[in-house]
Amino acid sequence: MTHSDSVGVAAFLDNDSETFSYVVWDKDTQKAVVIDPVLDFDYKSGRTATKGAQRLIDFVREHDVEVEWVLETHAHADHLSAAPFVKAHVGGKIGIGEHIQDVQKIFKDVFDLEKEFLPNGAQFDHLFKDGETFQVGNMTFEVMHTPGHTPADIAYLINGEKVFVGDTLFMPDVGTARCDFPGGSATTLFRSIKKILALPESTEIYICHDYPPAGREHEYCTTVAAQRKHSKHVNDNVSEQDFVKMREERDATLEMPRLILPSIQVNIRAGEMPPADEDGKVYLKLPINQL
Repeated sequence: MTHSDSVGVAAFLDNDSETFSYVVWDKDTQKAVVIDPVLDFDYKSGRTATKGAQRLIDFVREHDVEVEWVLETHAHADHLSAAPFVKAHVGGKIGIGEHIQDVQKIFKDVFDLEKEFLPNGAQFDHLFKDGETFQVGNMTFEVMHTPGHTPADIAYLINGEKVFVGDTLFMPDVGTARCDFPGGSATTLFRSIKKILALPESTEIYICHDYPPAGREHEYCTTVAAQRKHSKHVNDNVSEQDFVKMREERDATLEMPRLILPSIQVNIRAGEMPPADEDGKVYLKLPINQL
């Protein structure tokens, strides 16, 4: 059995944020990880729900896999993380890239968070370093630091054959992630993408979001070869200078994501809500004129 035959991938689409979450497991040992789980959030009412994340829980139980990690690719700006819900129901340590500390420092100031919130990453169970490797069953994970969209983005390369890239890359007909959030950089993103596209051409790329053009359904898997040949933003004929010019001009026209304000202040806490007040009520902040 080849590596790729022994690794199972199940993708789950959150239609509201057009986010893909994944359960990835080793078929030989039934050891698994969950990647980028989504908490339902109704912005108009401020209500949370777990219907979407429950699909991952149900899959894990139905397929009798054991979750060792709940992995985040970065602190998402368009949805709230359901990592604590997944951990509470099926286990797993919550991991993210070590540069989450940079993002925490930025947004502690933006949201004027309580002094007890320390931007040291301790809210997560583990902070991954660039190049770090770890085992889940017979699967070997390698962490790639891929900043640009945010300073903390990482990709997870499994067995050198499948890479989960978060928001760094989208499907070839959609392009690449925006870089205008605090700490973002189009130049840095281009260089991160080139690291990913230096992997073997057969490497499968699993994306976190898809915004399909008219006429096709949502998709979540492409390849290095397809990106290098067909990506509308970063194919092999696009220079760094041209990419940076395109990305910065495009970003200047984009609105902030609908859920950025609730998402960031929850996700830098590893998906936990802020501390409740003395009456047990929980509040999120709305900074005025800061983004």
